[in-house]
Amino acid sequence: MVRGRISEDQETGLASGKILFFRGCAAFVLLLIQASCFRTPSGGVDPQIAQQIAAIKAIDNHAHPPRPDAADKDFDALPVEMLEAQTDPVRLRPPGKPGLKLGPVETLDRAGIDRMIANRVSMGPGLPPERFLWVAYADALMYPFATAALEINPDRKAFFALEAKLLERYYKESGVTARPASLDEYVTRVVLATVGRHKQGGAIGEKFEMAYLRPLEIGNPSREEAETGWRDGGRSAVAYHNLQDFIFRAIAAECGRLGMAVHFHTGEGAGGYFDFRGANPLLLQGLFNDPSLRKTNFVMVHGGWPFTREAGALLAKPNAYLDFSVQQFLRAPSDLAKTIRAWLELTPEKVMFGTDAYPYAPDAGLGWSDTTLIASEAGREALGLALTDMVREGTATRDRAGELAAMVLRENARKLYGLK
Repeated sequence: MVRGRISEDQETGLASGKILFFRGCAAFVLLLIQASCFRTPSGGVDPQIAQQIAAIKAIDNHAHPPRPDAADKDFDALPVEMLEAQTDPVRLRPPGKPGLKLGPVETLDRAGIDRMIANRVSMGPGLPPERFLWVAYADALMYPFATAALEINPDRKAFFALEAKLLERYYKESGVTARPASLDEYVTRVVLATVGRHKQGGAIGEKFEMAYLRPLEIGNPSREEAETGWRDGGRSAVAYHNLQDFIFRAIAAECGRLGMAVHFHTGEGAGGYFDFRGANPLLLQGLFNDPSLRKTNFVMVHGGWPFTREAGALLAKPNAYLDFSVQQFLRAPSDLAKTIRAWLELTPEKVMFGTDAYPYAPDAGLGWSDTTLIASEAGREALGLALTDMVREGTATRDRAGELAAMVLRENARKLYGLK
């Protein structure tokens, strides 16, 4: 036998092994090539996903656009600039330079927003209805008596004074000169009349800033308990709370009947006295579970931050929705992206884009136009990062990522409010 010579069978086996080896190498190289197609620069949005997101004309679920009139104050029922000083988040500290001076429509166009849902006391000239939809305020209706028993800190004292003025306005608009003698008459002539007038004026929902005034937990008092609260006249905080809950439920039921949504401020709020625990969206669970209110759709505005997981869990309720407005001013896009992804992997059809654009400091670079553009850009980036991670990890295809982007930025709001 000659040293080094191999048999025919050995040669055949070696050839087969080489073929398998090269096939394996080719497969490995192919996997690397495929992976590189989905890989994006560290921390960046996939270019294709970014392009898809940029092309979508959004519906902004929540903002406070002012009219182009210096005298306009209806952009918020409870403006935050009159509160005692607080420590502002870094991303909400004015840059100290002049802000943008753009018209409302020009601002929307530059931000890629087709329609903005305006949370205002009233609408008016300068906010064309084809671009600016309306969600009115309803908190004032819950407080028909003096609120001294509820004014537990300076911020609430200031806010209740504003609610009293708004209630006077609602009385006048309802053609009622004084508080009615009975609860039934008040609910009919003032409460339901105001909601109906808002609907006729084009409102698609009623907004509650309740978390600034009291905890979000809403009971289900009997008519007898509500009547006791009415007779008490606001002297007892407990009796007044029952009356408030009864009135709220009348508003929520009417909104359901009229096809209007109910918006809640949830999570973080302005002011050094703000009650974070009272703004936890989990406090709304009993309301969402009430069979008599299943025809009413509820929106957790701001997505409940820092209680975002709690808010996400509540999306299992058939009448619960949320947006991530204001979070762009509180969190970096990379951080917000984690929350958006968690929501999208639970119930993507319930998640909406929003800005909470607001004239925080118009003379110092944080006017309404500035905050609209800032929040729109940061919100799209956060959404892009969330979708990029989902594609990279295989929990969504590129096609599905495009569908999800359209849902969050536009389609979910369009379906919720019955928009064309």
